[in-house]
Amino acid sequence: MIISSVPAITLNLQHHSSNPYSTSNDPYLRRNVISLLLKNRRNPKHVQSIHGHAIKTGTSQDPFVAFELLRQYCKLNSIDHATKLFYYTQNPNVYLYTSLIDGFVSFGSYTDAINLFGQMVCGHILADSYVVTAVLKACVLQRALGSGREVHGLVLKYGLSLDRSIALKLVELYGKCGVLEDAWKVFDEIPERDVVASTVMMGSCFDCGMVEEAVGVFNEMRSRDTVCWTLMIDGLVRNGEFNRGLEMFREMQVKGVRPNAVTFVCVLSACSQLGALELGRWIHAYLGKCDIEVNWFVAGALINMYSRCGDIDEAHVLFDGVKVKDVSTYNSIIGGLAMHGKSIEAVELFREMLTQRVRPNGITFVGVLNACSHGGLVDLGCEIFQSMKRVHGIEPAVEHYGCLVDILGRVGRLEEAFDFVLRMGGQADDKMLCSLLSACKIHRNIEIGEKVANLLSEHSGIDSGSFIMLSNFYASLGRWNKAAEVREKMEKRGMIKEPGCSSIEVNNAIHEFLSGDLRHPERKKIYKKLEELNYLAKLEGYSPATEVALHDIDDEQKELALAVHSERLAICYGLISTRPFTTLRVGKNLRICADCHAMIKLIAKITRRKIVVRDRNRFHHFENGDCSCDDYW
Repeated sequence: MIISSVPAITLNLQHHSSNPYSTSNDPYLRRNVISLLLKNRRNPKHVQSIHGHAIKTGTSQDPFVAFELLRQYCKLNSIDHATKLFYYTQNPNVYLYTSLIDGFVSFGSYTDAINLFGQMVCGHILADSYVVTAVLKACVLQRALGSGREVHGLVLKYGLSLDRSIALKLVELYGKCGVLEDAWKVFDEIPERDVVASTVMMGSCFDCGMVEEAVGVFNEMRSRDTVCWTLMIDGLVRNGEFNRGLEMFREMQVKGVRPNAVTFVCVLSACSQLGALELGRWIHAYLGKCDIEVNWFVAGALINMYSRCGDIDEAHVLFDGVKVKDVSTYNSIIGGLAMHGKSIEAVELFREMLTQRVRPNGITFVGVLNACSHGGLVDLGCEIFQSMKRVHGIEPAVEHYGCLVDILGRVGRLEEAFDFVLRMGGQADDKMLCSLLSACKIHRNIEIGEKVANLLSEHSGIDSGSFIMLSNFYASLGRWNKAAEVREKMEKRGMIKEPGCSSIEVNNAIHEFLSGDLRHPERKKIYKKLEELNYLAKLEGYSPATEVALHDIDDEQKELALAVHSERLAICYGLISTRPFTTLRVGKNLRICADCHAMIKLIAKITRRKIVVRDRNRFHHFENGDCSCDDYW
């Protein structure tokens, strides 16, 4: 609420209300101070010195000088100085309020910006379109729907509803807050719906997950600029429509619209999600032809694409070539190395980052803690976790605690991990519990596993994947009735099991397979290759692990069900479609099962191929009968 927030600010105002400085309205002195500010605006110390000069000459209370000082402090992120200046200014006008609200927004202090606007309203200072737009921006970024509605009411009261910039911000606010109906109402009242207005409305539809509505707005637009095309691609990718996003990029090229750096980042994100390495490489080359500078923003997207598409070596080369590395650049490579099981390298880069005085953030710690988990670096992982708050002042979030539970579970310290979960109470999420349940299953600790299973079954935020993990745990113990109960509960909640799906890129085309898939035009050759590999694998000593086929059926049926898992079909297609010794890269939406893991190790050995499989959790590099995960995932 805007009005209820005022008292805290009013106290500050009362504290600074008496101004000890004299006032001068000499135009010459005013011009002199403003001229000095414009010449020295990049140096905080110079601005402070000029501020002192303004106080001595009595010009600090001049509204033009005060406005320029406040503006410069905000540009320099000296928000404390800007705030003090504001409260020492007698009778601040709407321009000073606007400047400080803008400063708070730039600094990320959205609540302070909203509160300050509330103080202005209580002070009976008439709002204009600029200050309203500024406070609505704060409401958008804070997702403050209630405050935004209050501002909307004031807009109607002040007769500013037809102001274009305000209307666009209101459309964005309602879209970001999930109230699409209100966004449409405001949009319908905008007299001129040009490309900018339609782009904002399109973005609001995407924010609410209404993809077809967004596409409808896009199709009705008479002209589309680069920003519009980019938002369209970004919206499709954010909503999981990766192939449609890439198709839209191709259409953008056909229309002759020049992409910018943001466009390429969106397209690279789609390639990352699809595992489309060859297409990603082509886009990397095309990026150079379009003279797009590979800055930290683009470099991060490229590193992320190569990492997620299975080529961590190329990602590392790209990282080494970036001259100015920021926290996001380090986060991309550390996270990529962690996914690929290169734990030591990830930790070394984390240390290099600290040496270079690049300040880590929460994402950095998720990456390096995952690296410690995948590498079994327990003591180091615990040490890094402890350093988060003590050294770096970062409060661990639930995902960091989840990494620590994973670290302890990996090495079999299950009692420690379970005690840690109990101490967290309701903060432990379903992913953390699933991680611990998986560790109990691997280390065959039924006692703790059942305790974790009970916690998971009672968890309010459990999703379909967690239900399946719980059901599979009971099935692995042969408790079919309990497993059936879990699946029944899942069905009652209207949840559907996500089908296992694997994909492989061959000749710049993505081929997808489901378990037992018969849709592919090359299915006869695929199944012939699968039959051949099954025969050769058994000669190597392979025996199907029928205990991982978690259905109450006989062993022969279980063996058949395992043999046609989607990743095996994708690998077989890769083998018949590529040259000998070519690396195969397969993506899977679910966790790879133990039987497929054992089988792929043998396939890599038999065919003398390197096979890289990305499952839901990490990458597996299969080569010469071994896997990079050391059989723990």
